Formats: sequence, structure tokens, C-alpha cells
Amino acid sequence: MIKVVIIPAYNEEQSIGHVLRDLNTLNIDEIIVVDNNSTDSTKESILKGGATYLLEKKMGYGSACLKGLEYVFNKYDQEILVGFVDGDYSDNPAEIKMLFNECEKTSDFCLGSRIRGESEAGALFVHASLGNKFACLVMSKLYPKTFRYSDLGPMRVIKKSKLKELEMVDQNFGWTIEMQMKALKHKLKICEIPVSYKKRIGKSKISGSIVGSFKASVKILYSLYLYF
Repeated sequence: MIKVVIIPAYNEEQSIGHVLRDLNTLNIDEIIVVDNNSTDSTKESILKGGATYLLEKKMGYGSACLKGLEYVFNKYDQEILVGFVDGDYSDNPAEIKMLFNECEKTSDFCLGSRIRGESEAGALFVHASLGNKFACLVMSKLYPKTFRYSDLGPMRVIKKSKLKELEMVDQNFGWTIEMQMKALKHKLKICEIPVSYKKRIGKSKISGSIVGSFKASVKILYSLYLYF
């Protein structure tokens, strides 16, 4: 089955080259990086890494992901596997191979869990980890007879047909939880794979700041209500 990866990126000139280098060692048919209106040399690094370059001027993590999905839906008519990885090199990009394999064999949607895997000390901020646990607990209460998540990790793989069913719309911090909530609601076959996590290169746009963390927390709570 065809495998593609979508990477949202904003000012990742220091890290995106490492991400693309690792992904290029895998059997991936296309790597798509969506530049979320970066002000540094992210574009040059993307093109140097041999990825498909897309520009999304509307700021927001979800906006960048939606731009990538629009491209994928227009290009590929057949069933494919769509992976998502962050551009900051906090994930181990090569580990997405495990998610692709599991999704192709047994699942509709496979999530990389940093909680179940090994994380470098200080990679997951305490407030972010607690927020993840709370959101996953709430989802388990809302959907008690379905899959129980351990994380809202950014690394994930999902079948294109299922993505279309989910009709993703969130344009910022609620992207990950929207996908996970809707996967439960649509009764997708879900799995989790432990993945490693390390300190990102550069400063986090969300969990690395008090304002960003507050905004993300509010959006997660709102998303739990909105997508139920």
C-alpha cells in the first residue's frame, strides 16, 4: 500500500533536515512538508531534503495538516496510508515504520504513544503530560466501550478512507484530539505503539510557553465537548 507522510512545519530550519534524512531511509512513497508561513530558511531546508513543499499562510497546526490532506485527497484516488510527524525532531521519525506496518495489517488508525514509550528527561513538560492524561481519561469516560488512549502524541498513521470519514476541520491546537475523538465516535480499529521522544530542536510553539500551554489546554477542553 502507498505510504505518505505529512509534516506541519513552522520555523524549523534547524530540525526539518534531520526529520527528512531519517524518513528518507524508509520505504515511504511521498514526504509532504507544509510550511506554515515560516520566517526563516525552513523552505530551503525542505527542498534540500527532497520533500514535496506546500505553503499554508494561515497560521495553525491544524491548518497546515489540512493543507497536506487537501493535496493528498486530490492526488491519490486509491486507498493509502497517511502518516503525521512533527517537524521539530522530538519524535524519532524512523519509528513511524512500526505504525505503518501495524496500520496496514490490523488497524484503521495507529497512534504513537510517548507515554508508553521511552522519553528523554525533560522532553515532555509536566503540564503537557498531565493535560494529556486528563484528556485521555475524559475520552475513556465518554467512550467506555471503545479504545483507551494513553497519549495525544503527534506521530500517527491512518487510512485515507477513514480520514475522509472523520471530516477533519480543526485549524490549530485541537487537531490531534479531534482525530482521536472522531476515531472513537466512528468506531475505527485503533491501536497504539510505544514510541520514543526527546527534547525538540528549538523552542516549542505550544507547550514550551505558559501562554501556548494555556491556549492548548482551553482548546483541548473545548474539543472534548465539541467533537463528542
